[in-house]
Amino acid sequence: MRAADYEYLYSIEESYWWFVAMRRITDTIIASELPSRSLVVLDAGCGTGYNIHHFESVGHSVFAFDIAAEAIAGVRKRGLQKVCRASATDIPYATATFDVAFSFEVMDELSLDNAQKAFREIHRVLKSGGIFFVRLPAFEWMRSTHDDDIQTMHRYTAGELRDMLKRAGFEIRFSSYANLLLFPVVLLKRSLKKIGIGRGTDTKPLPRGLQWIDPVFRAALGAEAKVLGARRSLPFGLSVICLGRKP
Repeated sequence: MRAADYEYLYSIEESYWWFVAMRRITDTIIASELPSRSLVVLDAGCGTGYNIHHFESVGHSVFAFDIAAEAIAGVRKRGLQKVCRASATDIPYATATFDVAFSFEVMDELSLDNAQKAFREIHRVLKSGGIFFVRLPAFEWMRSTHDDDIQTMHRYTAGELRDMLKRAGFEIRFSSYANLLLFPVVLLKRSLKKIGIGRGTDTKPLPRGLQWIDPVFRAALGAEAKVLGARRSLPFGLSVICLGRKP
């Protein structure tokens, strides 16, 4: 991602519909996997850090890393301290440190070989029985100038992601696509990008005249959260998610 993209991310990560709804989906899916006690959590590729605050707000102790200096600066700006600059392929924490690890739209910026190495690293730093939740952009054929701008190297299928986590040593607890209801809208938008209309990243605030869309999109993904929370998989969507467990 470019420096300007991190500025956009910092400004919208707390309240933009995509991030709010995706946090709800994540929380709903993992709720049954987590005990009520405080856990030691890793945010692998934390961006500008709002998810750190989100998980700390419910009592967990959260550590994080990101490779980008601009991301670390955003985390520091939020007043969060348990963060370091590092690569997902070489995580600077001891083996069997964490109860839970999260990674949101990070591994797609790595080659497939390096993503596999990163999944093994996350497996290493999790305790036995530890949970890993990963979310990535879905379907390589959905690639557009959005992916070019944020340096996406690969978009995943659910089967592909499951296989990679299994090879890293994880048991698969649940996998699905997400953001099905808005798939037609974004498919049209991405198709227009391919012919030069609305090129560039989608990671930016909504124009003032389109602010009304935010609660509509949140409600759509809120409906999906109920389905996914019941562990019913969706057949396609803009994102692919997978919940793994270290035996």
